[in-house]
Amino acid sequence: MKKVIIQLGTLTCPSCMQKIEQAVKQQAGVAKVKVLFNSSKVKAEIDPDLTDPEKLANAIEALGYDVQGTKMKELS
Repeated sequence: MKKVIIQLGTLTCPSCMQKIEQAVKQQAGVAKVKVLFNSSKVKAEIDPDLTDPEKLANAIEALGYDVQGTKMKELS
């Protein structure tokens, strides 16, 4: 498993968080996802054999939200 952090543009309401969380959860290979409203970040644990940060970013952008960057690292 790997940890993915996706930096978003500013989130304006809590319902945005829920929409993004649901979209990311629906992607194959996502074990956990948490949207941090105050810092406008998405943190997810993924199976890199099934998905990657780009696929998660594309799912978020398809909802109309701005993705400013992604990072992936090993879970310790």
